Amino acid sequence: MENFQRARSEEQREIRRQAVLDTTAAMLEEMPAGDVSLNELSRRVGLAKSNVLRYFESREAILLELLDRAWRQWIADLPALLDADIDRAAPVERRTEQFATAVARSLAGRRVLCDLLSSQAGVLEHNVSAEASARYKRAAVANVASVATLAGRHLPELGEDAPRLTAAMIMAIGAVWTHAHPSEAMLAAYRADPSLTAFKLDFVTALQDMLATLTAGTIARASS
Repeated sequence: MENFQRARSEEQREIRRQAVLDTTAAMLEEMPAGDVSLNELSRRVGLAKSNVLRYFESREAILLELLDRAWRQWIADLPALLDADIDRAAPVERRTEQFATAVARSLAGRRVLCDLLSSQAGVLEHNVSAEASARYKRAAVANVASVATLAGRHLPELGEDAPRLTAAMIMAIGAVWTHAHPSEAMLAAYRADPSLTAFKLDFVTALQDMLATLTAGTIARASS
């Protein structure tokens, strides 16, 4: 925990701002985004809650910035993973499956990214200003475009529909993550009635299946 004096220069303000981001990032490694509170964040970073809000307008604004950071880190690692797992000489059906598998596996260890994506539209975008919303959305559009470029490199059959596929993929990641991580009450229900476990999802397997279906369907529509 740091004990900060009042920031009096832009450099000092940036140091405080990065401290808030880094402390929140560390909290996200310990707990889901829904459990991150401004009270605990301010305690850990060594600033009063009112001072934390000098640097970010809300808890959600902090989490949106960390979502963009995690998203860009994933994009930076994705090209090598796709190059390793996709055979460009293979038929399109095979490349479709390889693409879906590679993307799903690339997210297996990125709990923070998936958790934040699952909260993006329903929670994180609801307590921020129009300015912060626009700033985040511009970053998200750029991130979608970057993934679309990678998808088109390995699946040129997507044509101009690659961005549409990528946008659908991002929504699917958040949705599958939520359903693959049920509440404690639901887990207890599964234990009490094993027949209900038919509805329990494995994140990577379910996401792989959904991405393969989305990709194949987008290619089919693009070719019709």
